[in-house]
Order: sequence, then structure tokens, then C-alpha cells
Amino acid sequence: MDHDAMDLAEARYELVISVDARRSGEYDDVDKQRMRERIYRVLEAAFTHAKVARDAVHMEDRGDGVLLSVAGRIAVTRLLGLWMVEVHENLRDENRGLSVPLGLRVGMHVGPVRHDGRGISGRAVDLACRLADSPLARRLLDAERADLVLVTSQSLYEDVVSSGGKFIEPAHYSSARLELKEGEVTAWFHLPGRPAPEIPTAAPAAPDADRADDVDGVDDARDARDVSNTRGADDVDGVDDAPDVDDARRVDGEDRADAPRAHYTVHGDMSQHSDNVYQQPVHIGRITGDAGRRKG
Repeated sequence: MDHDAMDLAEARYELVISVDARRSGEYDDVDKQRMRERIYRVLEAAFTHAKVARDAVHMEDRGDGVLLSVAGRIAVTRLLGLWMVEVHENLRDENRGLSVPLGLRVGMHVGPVRHDGRGISGRAVDLACRLADSPLARRLLDAERADLVLVTSQSLYEDVVSSGGKFIEPAHYSSARLELKEGEVTAWFHLPGRPAPEIPTAAPAAPDADRADDVDGVDDARDARDVSNTRGADDVDGVDDAPDVDDARRVDGEDRADAPRAHYTVHGDMSQHSDNVYQQPVHIGRITGDAGRRKG
């Protein structure tokens, strides 16, 4: 029997780790090369200190990150615990003195993985990558000004993290629901060296923002009522031909407290003029007639 062919056809139950760099598109060609070198130094040194054999780790370059799978013979607790601590500490060392610190998003999930000559595949791989690339992971990394954010799947949290262990603190994880291409899932977020992160909530939608006839976020029907109530039928130029509201409220130069106040909702230009003298024709909604002196 061709054992190599059998291995390619069968899926192996492994830990999948997706590592992405923060805002990698902002690096120029020279800095991107240095960024990639830092990522590999951080990860490989962590494997060495966590005593994870190199032949137990599959690594694929992703340009702005690395995709890894770790053989089932390596305890997942070692990767979630000691390895993550080493990744975090190595990353902090790399970032000392950098004007733009390297930030990493790490997604983890355990599941069936298929290997072939080009790399690894499977739903477990897809999920790990989706977790690392989730908008919430990006927002947390920026909002908390952190070097590293770890995102685990629900099953990995329940099966491993929740039981704790060396360098594993379940209370330092926070859960959130994510909308992924494959559907909605629960994920757990952790910022190494910090308490459980506060999950940011989306800002509430503006009232009536989804109405088809309300493209400006304001009730157009209400606007129409307001305009019809405050403009007369003969007021087609946007200027109120009625006496000045302030004049109506004043008697012998004093305000009348009992006089009603008017409210205007205006769409377009509006100007109010009182006791002005114009020397030339002006345009305020209409031409003022001849060039003689005229009070407005």
C-alpha cells in the first residue's frame, strides 16, 4: 500500500494557527520585508522556547502572515499557554524602538486538516483564518493599543481553554458573536498579559435610517408638513413675505412675553433682513428693483 497516498487522502486532527500582521498594506516594499523577517523570528523563537519540534509544525508563508498547523502529538495546552507567552514576549522585544510597532492577530482552531504538496486545507483552516481576519480582532488590536490579539473558536475554548492550565487563564477571555462567510459563530478573544478585553459594541443605527424615502436620515414626510406650515402659498422664493417675527413680538421696543414664537424648518437658502439700506440692486431671493435707496 502507498502510505504517502493514504496520508494525502486522510485528514489529520491538528491545531491550525493563522497569524496576520496589522495593516500590512501600509508597509512599503523595504519595510514589508523587514516586517516578514520579524514575524518569523517571533514565531520560530517561540517554538524553540516552548520545545515544539520543528518537524511537528507545518508553516506556509502568506505574504503578510503565516499559516501553521501543529501535529496532534503536541499538546494544544502548550501552544495556548507557553507558546503564546513566548510569542507575546518576543513580539514586545521586536517592537522596542520601532516607530510603527508590529501588531499580530492570531486565530486558532482544532479540526481535520488535509495536507498535499501545496499546503493544507479544510474547514478548520478556513475558520482559523476567518477568526484572525475578523473585523472585531482588528478593532480590538487598535482600540487596546496591543501588540497581539488571540482569537479562538468556541470548541477550542470549551475543550481546552475553559479547563485552564499553565499560562492559560480562562477568565482573561471574552466571547463575541461573529458574522463570517460560513455563518454566525462564537469566538473568544484574549490579549496576552491583560485582563479579559471589553468587547466593543456597534453604534446603534439612526432612527428611520433604513427607510427608502429617507436618504438623509430625516423624516421627509415630517419635513413636508413643517415646510407647508411655515411657508405661505405665495412664498415661492424661500423668503418669508410676512412681517418680521421679531417685529410681531415687540411693542414700543420691548419684547412681549406672551407673543407666540415661530419655528421654521427651511430646505435651501434663507436670510432675514431688517432696517437695512441698499445702495445698489441686490439679490436676496429676488432683485430689489431700481438702484435707488430702499429699505429692506
